[in-house]
Amino acid sequence: MVFGMVSEDNVIEDSVSVEDDFDGDDYDYDDGGDYYDDDYGDAGDDDDDYGLVEDDDFDDPGAMFSRRPKLGYTVLQEADIKQRQEDDISKVSTVLSLSQVEATILLRHYNWNVNEVHDEWFSDEERVRKSFGLFERPVVDVSYANEFTCGICFDLLPCDNFASASCGHPFCRECWQGYICTSINDGPGCLLLRCPEPSCKAAVGPDMIDKLAPCEEKEKYSQFLLRSYIEDNREAKWCPAPGCENAVNFAVGGGDFDVTCLCSYRFCWNCTVEAHRPVDCETVTKWMLKNSVDGENVNWILHNSKTCPKCKRPIEKNQGCMHMTCTPPCSYEFCWLCLRAWSSHGLATGGFYSCNVYEAEMQKGNVDAEMRREMAKNSFEKYTHYYERWASNQSSREKALEDLNRMESENMEKLCNVQCTTMSQLKCITEAWLQIVECRRVLKWTYAYGYYLPEHEKTKTQFFEYLQGEAEAGLERLHRCAEKELDKYVTADGPSSDFDDFRTKLTGLTSVTKTYFENLVRALENGLEDVNSTASNKTASPRSPASPRSPTGRNGKGRGSRGKESPRAGVSPKNVDDTSK
Repeated sequence: MVFGMVSEDNVIEDSVSVEDDFDGDDYDYDDGGDYYDDDYGDAGDDDDDYGLVEDDDFDDPGAMFSRRPKLGYTVLQEADIKQRQEDDISKVSTVLSLSQVEATILLRHYNWNVNEVHDEWFSDEERVRKSFGLFERPVVDVSYANEFTCGICFDLLPCDNFASASCGHPFCRECWQGYICTSINDGPGCLLLRCPEPSCKAAVGPDMIDKLAPCEEKEKYSQFLLRSYIEDNREAKWCPAPGCENAVNFAVGGGDFDVTCLCSYRFCWNCTVEAHRPVDCETVTKWMLKNSVDGENVNWILHNSKTCPKCKRPIEKNQGCMHMTCTPPCSYEFCWLCLRAWSSHGLATGGFYSCNVYEAEMQKGNVDAEMRREMAKNSFEKYTHYYERWASNQSSREKALEDLNRMESENMEKLCNVQCTTMSQLKCITEAWLQIVECRRVLKWTYAYGYYLPEHEKTKTQFFEYLQGEAEAGLERLHRCAEKELDKYVTADGPSSDFDDFRTKLTGLTSVTKTYFENLVRALENGLEDVNSTASNKTASPRSPASPRSPTGRNGKGRGSRGKESPRAGVSPKNVDDTSK
């Protein structure tokens, strides 16, 4: 198999056609239609931009990272949430001819679903009232009495010191206040508060809270009620960014779950983890669990070391001898195989070379521990490979965000003055940094995707690594250009004659990198199934042995290179990490 990389000389000038570089006898993306020409070639024209930055998004901060705010979700601030909640309460109150308090209780029980409240109410009003404690009239008539005995403290008090829910059970205000405050301080369960009478199911609504609770508890209750509108709503979730009080209302079934809050934090609405396209939520959950609490480090220690029988510290065997000596102050000597004291190992047991206790255990059918440790070590090395690159791209993304903020706050104005240009002409620089930030995010999650690719699916693995390599190489070119090459124009003493050429180069690299990542995202979200389909096409339409396909495409030329030969095996392409330019 031959993998090619597009050289830096013609990466801007030439259009990118990845199919011509991913070539060989095992993969034919030209039979029965061109792989990238049909599916990926017009990626920039598709409606779905895969979260990558479009040129037009620069002028619209709300659509900078995604176009979905216009179509699939709405970011709600606290005032918006309160307004929507009040509107829903008023709607139910008007349609069902109920008080605002009763409408609030119903909506709370039906997770703020107005349609479900209407359906259940008109289906069986009596059942709904009975289930949620909405009494039409009091079950206890106390209008005739001048004083009552409280059912909690048993004090005899005048009637004006008593209060009751819709059921009419009288309790003194002091006991009501203690009951309500205790429930509120216990948490959101206070929203389902019932009458203190053990046999009564009458609901205690917001009106009783306003009338009887102190100011601090009233505020807590209001917050619980407000938060329940989001937390119990199937179409809304809080933004998970630290300190953010916004929520996102999402049109369920809208497809892409990536959303961007007003605080600029981008996350997956489905699992509330940071945005992770093109990796699905299940894979992200497994990956994050694997990374948590140094789980793999512990796993490696367990499989590659043993604990000293005396002091219980982990010890790694780094020499061939089975005679182990723990570090001071323990200094205990023992056998690596059987973990028994070395003093018991003499000529009778084989000394340094074998252990008959171990051999006896092996003869009983125990699993080969050394083989198990070797497998665990290989598994850990694979995990380390992907994790290091995942974490490295995360660090690079955070650094790119810092560089973007510094560029916008400090260097843009300076660059305008030094190069005698306008802010609109420097639009390409901000676009490039935004593209870098987004591509680092995508690239980071592709390593989680690669970790879980089945090892037996060699074709998919090779194609994935090729697409990932092309995208990563393009991103490194763009990142180097924005990070290294731009600096000399910022620090220059005066206008540079080649600054316009630099802007053209940066714009081209941004466009090319975007295309690479669109190809990568689309392929991964399709499960790399195009590899199987094209392989089937090749089997159905084999080439004639007499007319083998040119390795660079039709007529011996790759369409992406416009007649120029792309670097291949045996050719030394330009080093994408060369910073000497």
